[in-house]
Amino acid sequence: MKLQQILAVMWKEVRQMARDRMTVAMMIGIPTMQLLLFGYAINPDVRNLPAAIADMAGTGGSRALAQDMFATDIVRPAAVARTPQELQALLRAGQIRIGILIPPDFERRRIDGREAVQVIVDGSDTSVQASARQLAQMPLDGQRTASAAQISVLPLYNPRRISAINVVPGLIGVILTMTMVMFTAMAIVRERERGNLELLITTPVSSAELMIGKVIPYIAAGLVQATLVLLLGALLFQVPVHGSLFQVYVAAVLLIVANLSLGLLVSTVAKTQFQSMQMAFFLFLPSIMLSGFMFPFDGMPRVVQWLAEALPLTHFIRLIRGVMLRGAGLLELWPDALALLVFTLAMMGLAILRFRKRLD
Repeated sequence: MKLQQILAVMWKEVRQMARDRMTVAMMIGIPTMQLLLFGYAINPDVRNLPAAIADMAGTGGSRALAQDMFATDIVRPAAVARTPQELQALLRAGQIRIGILIPPDFERRRIDGREAVQVIVDGSDTSVQASARQLAQMPLDGQRTASAAQISVLPLYNPRRISAINVVPGLIGVILTMTMVMFTAMAIVRERERGNLELLITTPVSSAELMIGKVIPYIAAGLVQATLVLLLGALLFQVPVHGSLFQVYVAAVLLIVANLSLGLLVSTVAKTQFQSMQMAFFLFLPSIMLSGFMFPFDGMPRVVQWLAEALPLTHFIRLIRGVMLRGAGLLELWPDALALLVFTLAMMGLAILRFRKRLD
C-alpha cells in the first residue's frame, strides 16, 4: 500500500466531485439551509395567531379586554363573529385559530368571580393551545389570581391533546411528498439512461401525453399509500375522520398530482438518477420544515411564510387537518385546494415545455 497511489485516487475523487455541480450544491446548500431554517425560520413561540372575538356583552369592560388581548400580539384580528356558532364556523373553515367568546352577562360574571370568557382553540394544531393558555392568564380586573379561573380554554377537535391525532393526517402528506417527487423525478432520467427514450422518440406520443401517461400509475400508488396510513392510524391510534372520506381522497389526489408534476419537472433538469434523487431531497427538506407539520406555521417570520405558501405540503396539511379533524368541506377550504391546482398546472406546464422528444 503506497501513499502516493492513495493520494492520486483521492485527488481524482476530489476533481470528480468538483465537476459535479449538483454534489457541490448539496454539500453547501443543505447545511446552509438547515442553519437558516433552524436559526431564523423555526420559532416555537407562536405569535399573531388569527383570531376573532364574539363580544356579546358590548360593554366598556369587554371592549377593553378585547383590546388587551390583541395588544399581547399572541392573537391578531382576522375575522368578525357575533355568535358562538359563527366562531365555530370560522374555526372549522381554518380562517381563525382562536375564537374568544364574551357572553352577554360578562360584567356580572366578572364581579361574581365566575367563568367570564371562553377561549375556543383549534386543537388540530397542538402548538396553538400553549398560546391560548397564555391568554387565559390575563387579568379581568387587575388581579391576576382572580382571572385564572375566569378565562377558560376549550380545545376543539383534539381535547385530550393526543399527538397522533395531529401527526397522522400530516404524515400522509409527508409520505406522499417524499415518495411521489422522488419516483417521478427519476422517470425521464431512467428512460434516458436505459435507452428507452429513443423508442419514445419514434412513437406518435406527444410530450403532454407522455407526461400524463407517466403520472397516472403513480396516482394509484399514492392512493394506496394514503389508504395504508389512514387504516393504520385508525387501528393503532384511533385517529378519526370527522369529515367526508371521499374528500380526504380528493385532497390526497390534489397533493399527489402536485408532487408528481414537480417530480416530472425535476426529471427534465437532472441528468442522472442520482442527481434527481439529490434534487428531490433538497426540495423535501424545506417542505417538511416549513409546511406546519413539524413546527408551527404562525411562528415563522412573514417572509418565510410567503415561501412556505409556495410548497404543496403547506396547503395539503391545512386541507387534511380541516377535513379529518375539524369536519370541514373542501368548499370551505377552497383557497388551499385552488393553490394546489394552480401549482400542478404551473409545474406540469413547465415540465412539458422543458421536455423534448429527442436525445440531447
